[in-house]
Amino acid sequence: MKIAVASGKGGTGKTTIALALAEAAGKGTELLDCDVEEPNCHLFIKAESAKEPVTVPKPVVNEQLCNGCRQCSEICQFNAIAVLGKKVLLFNDLCHGCGGCIRVCPTGALTENPYRIGEAGSCRVNDLTLIDGRLSIGQAMSPPLIRAVQERAGKSAGHVIIDSPPGTSCPMVAAVRDSDFVVLVTEPTPFGLHDLTLAVDALRLLELPLGVVINRSDSGDDRVKAYCGNEKIPVLLEIPNRRDIAEAYSRGKTLLEAAPELRPEFERVLETIEAALSQESVK
Repeated sequence: MKIAVASGKGGTGKTTIALALAEAAGKGTELLDCDVEEPNCHLFIKAESAKEPVTVPKPVVNEQLCNGCRQCSEICQFNAIAVLGKKVLLFNDLCHGCGGCIRVCPTGALTENPYRIGEAGSCRVNDLTLIDGRLSIGQAMSPPLIRAVQERAGKSAGHVIIDSPPGTSCPMVAAVRDSDFVVLVTEPTPFGLHDLTLAVDALRLLELPLGVVINRSDSGDDRVKAYCGNEKIPVLLEIPNRRDIAEAYSRGKTLLEAAPELRPEFERVLETIEAALSQESVK
């Protein structure tokens, strides 16, 4: 079972919930830290994975072979290549590495070279395997690195828990799109509700089943619960605002280390998700 943990905004406790689910899932679990711009699961697991470079193919031009036909710029949907006369301008930050320009070039003026965008790796701590990546400084596109992290998973028979990037843009979509279920973490505030609605809309476009965890549930109002009720979205768990949990988090302790009495609650969340998926498969 592959469960992605996401949020419409940062700071809701997404990583906290992902770590707790991974701990509750038990032996053989793989935790994928796909928040590659700001990975921090390793800070709580207290282990660094051995990283390997991750590259994507980027075009290189031989201007002596170019005839200025402009077919490369016409096929590029991301405006990553432009032709001025016989001068070819490449914009690597916009390039998605699809290879379309190389395929349509009639003279062979374009070839591909590997271009490093970051690094990814894995490590094992007790019964948990952490797989994570880190985007190189100055790189603008994280989805290829997120896919590289995901490709390293699936080597155990246990659950896969994905800590997704915050927000609702391409990185989040890349992280959650192949999941069986998405847990959205929010907080009971106007900002939390606003960004939750954006995340729900995005996941419904992807046709992914979802549920909500309300973090710091006693610190706001009931509008998030009312929204979930109206939209028929299950509230999987409510976690109160507790000073001891916040203090433990600041010292690098996980939620279940700080509050072990919550472990049965997270185990029940996993059981609820599994039951919901079983019902979907029957339909």
